[in-house]
This record gives sequence, structure tokens and C-alpha cells, in this order.
Amino acid sequence: MSLTRHLSRGRDLARTAGDHAADMFAPLTLIGRGLRHHADWVKARWAATPKEKRGPTVFLTAAALLGVFLLPHGPLGALVALMASAAWVGRSPKAPAAAAEPDAVELKLSALYAALTPYLAAPEEFSPLYGPEGRYQDAFSTWEFDDEGRLAGLDLVYPAYFTDTEPAARARVEQVIQGKAGRSREYRFDWDEESNRLRVTALAPLATDILAQPFVTTPGEIVLGFTDDHGSHRTIPVAQGGSTVQQPPVVWRTGARSSEPHLLALGSAGSGTSTLIRSVALQALRHGDLMVIDGAGTGEHACLVNRPGVHTVETSLHGALAALEWAAQETERRLTALNAARHHGVAVPEDVTRPLWLLLDHPTELTELAHAEGRPDPQELLELPLRHGRAARVTVVVADDLTAYDRISPTVRATTRARVVLGPTTPGTAEAVLAGPLDITPATQTPPGRGYARIGASAPVRLQVPVTVDPLDDEAPAAHREAVISLLPHRDTRTEASADDLKVESSASTPSSVPEMPKEPPAVRPRPVW
Repeated sequence: MSLTRHLSRGRDLARTAGDHAADMFAPLTLIGRGLRHHADWVKARWAATPKEKRGPTVFLTAAALLGVFLLPHGPLGALVALMASAAWVGRSPKAPAAAAEPDAVELKLSALYAALTPYLAAPEEFSPLYGPEGRYQDAFSTWEFDDEGRLAGLDLVYPAYFTDTEPAARARVEQVIQGKAGRSREYRFDWDEESNRLRVTALAPLATDILAQPFVTTPGEIVLGFTDDHGSHRTIPVAQGGSTVQQPPVVWRTGARSSEPHLLALGSAGSGTSTLIRSVALQALRHGDLMVIDGAGTGEHACLVNRPGVHTVETSLHGALAALEWAAQETERRLTALNAARHHGVAVPEDVTRPLWLLLDHPTELTELAHAEGRPDPQELLELPLRHGRAARVTVVVADDLTAYDRISPTVRATTRARVVLGPTTPGTAEAVLAGPLDITPATQTPPGRGYARIGASAPVRLQVPVTVDPLDDEAPAAHREAVISLLPHRDTRTEASADDLKVESSASTPSSVPEMPKEPPAVRPRPVW
């Protein structure tokens, strides 16, 4: 007989002996388990008994035991009752301990690791960093969760063979991380190609309660909105929530020495492009004149009609063409005056150096109408102000819909190097509009006025446009309307009526506590003649 067969037979005999022993000692095991339960019950009752009652309890227990001992067959009956009770209590085995609930952090990180494995693993690798049998602790060096249990920061290592220099490969990884961490927030991805590390940071939402107000800037500086500390190294005081706080602004510098003299803002419907136009107009009126072309014809800029410094607000194709023709002639006149002043060595006239702003809201709507009627394209009339506007102190701001980007003329797209994109967007669309890579994944839902800005060759930054509502909109909050009205050069009858409806008049005979200052007549400046 072989050794293997001897060992197999020995194992069978041992298993049979063990089964017989378990069957034989099963009653003793049952009774022992019951007695252990009784002992635990006695200990618990003794611990729960107050100290002042323990003495009487011991006395009564001893008296009961003595009475049982004195009864005929009392000890035998007590022993049989104890064994029967122990057998009854010990009939069911001890319930297993409840399994501990899985850690939420463990589950989320494991799910994220499993989701990244198909994109960062290689089948031919001997010891893969990412694999079906791998652990997230080997790939994730540090992680951070906020108070709500959402991923706030992650530092991970990826293999050296991963094509981190290709935007498509990066976009796949970023999309997976955002999907697992939550699409309702923005994330910044810092790729360290030298050490093969990726740092993911969840960005806090920007403040949305900053109203239109006079910002602390110099002439030629326009505050497009506000960003985070990463996007600006400068702060300005602003009124927010009833107090004055320091906020980092996104400043666009215009004028003769600006490298980005013109602005292009794109966004979806309701994203806040018209709000941005109004905000720029209120700031531009402090030191210059402006002309507004409302191609959509919605009346979003009717509050600027008949204001000092506002040449015209046009909504029709005929008026827009006439206004833009005058703007081209005015640009040419300014260039001629500047050259003549430099040639003769005299001071430049004030009407030449005063900034002129051309604000166009949805000009592609007028372009389609002009093509249908066989008339000149209004965007073609912008060529002279766009190409020579910096020297002539003429600044062009164009705002339109994202879907109309292809209908914007090549001249406008080539000369507007200050870009803004507002509303929900994709990384590819934002990169195309901003003409540069975006290292932030946009959120799926954004408040009005939320987007990104890129000034020239600088990196794109987050942007939140100040709340600048239409003061003639009855549905806008009263505080927001009053903030815009206070910045207008003067109040016309419509705006005053809408503002007075929001206040409670004390009495018609009560004099006003603040005397009305006399208005100075506006300076005479060249204006279009229709």
C-alpha cells in the first residue's frame, strides 16, 4: 500500500472519529452553552442591581436556595430544572456578529480605481499599477473628502507609458474622474508629465451675489467679473452681502497700449452675455462714450437710451448700418487727427482721445437679415474699427450665441483676442472659443454669468459676471435694479417710474431728505446724424 493511500485513509479515520465525538458530546456542548448564557445573565443582572440592593438580593437568593435544599428531592429537582433550562437556552448557537458597514471612502476610491483601470492599464505589463487585482492604495497617494462626503482632492500616479501629452487621452481620464466624483462641480487637473502624477482639485463655487457697483479701477480697466485666488493675484474691495470684502477680479485692460483691445463673448441662451454687455457699458460710461447695437431686438439695453455719453442704441438693420458707417468714419477721422497732431507737434484734441466703445449684442442676427435683404453685412463695417481701433481709442465688444460662432466674420474672430465663454459648455467648445487649452472641466449646471475668460495669451480663468440686471425688467429684484440705476449717468422717466414703484412713498408733501443736485449739461461731442 502506497504512502499516499495510507495518508488518505488516516484522514478519513480522523474525520470519522471527529464526527462521532461531536455527536457524542453534543448534549454536553448544548448544556454548556446554556449554562454560559445563564452565567452571563446573572452577571448582567448583578451589574444592573444598585449597590444598596445587593445585600437584600443575596439574602433572598440564599434563603430560596436553602428552602429548595430542605425540600424532599429539592436539590435533584433544582438540578434537573437547571439542566433543562440550560438545554433550552443553548439550543440555538450564538448569533454571528453583524457585518460592519463598508466605508464610504473605501467604496468611492475603489470604484474610481476600477473606472480608471481600462485607460491606465496595459495587458502586457508584468506588475501593473492599475489592474483587476490591484489596490487603489498603490496608485492614489493622497485623497481628501469634504464634509458632505464628496471627493475634494486626489493625487494619483499613472504609468509612464500613458500618453499624457495627447489631449484626447487626458480628456478621457478627466471625464472618468469627474463622472465618479460628481459632475455638478468644477475640477482642476494639474498634469505633472515629468513625474507621471496627476493632481485633481475640486473648485469651490464663485460668489454670485456681487451686484453692479463702482469698481476701484483706473481709466482703461474693465472688470469683466470675479474669479478665485488661482486666477488673479489682485484683489479689489467690493460690496457683498451688506459688507465690504476683497475679491479677485478679472481685469481687461483697454486703450492705446493694450495688447487685446477688443473683446468677444459667447454663450448659450440665458447664460449672461447681455448682462456682460451692460456691465461693460456702465464701466465704460465713466470715462468714455459708447454706441450699442442690439441685434436680437429684445430691448435688453433700452435703459441706455438718451443717456449722456451714449450716442445711440439701435435695434434695426437700417439703424445698425448707419451707426456702424458713422463709427468707421469716426475711426478714420480720429486717425487723421492723431497723425496731424503728431506731425505738427501739438496736443491731440480731447474728442479724439476720449474712448469710444462699440457694443454689439448678437450681430449675427442682423447679418442674416442683411443677407436676406441683399444689404451689406454689418460685421464688414467693423473692419476699420477692429484693425485700427487701438490707435484711434475705439474699442469693440461683440457678444453672441455659441451656436453662431461659425457665422462670426473672420475679421472679428482674428482681432478679438480677449475671449469670454459663458454658460454650460464642454472642454472642446471652451478650448475652441478661448483659443487655448482649458485645464478645468466645466460643470453640467452653471448659474447665469458663469464661465471662463482668457485675455490674450494668458491661461484661461474662471469668471462670474457681476449681477447687472435690466432696470426696466419688472421681474428683477428691487435691490438689483436699484444698483444698476445708481450707476447710470442720469435717470429718465421710465427708470424713475419703475424705481418709484418699488418704494413706499411716505407723503407727497414730505420734502426729500437728499436734495437733488443740478445736472450739468453734457459735453458736445460728434454724434451720428440719421
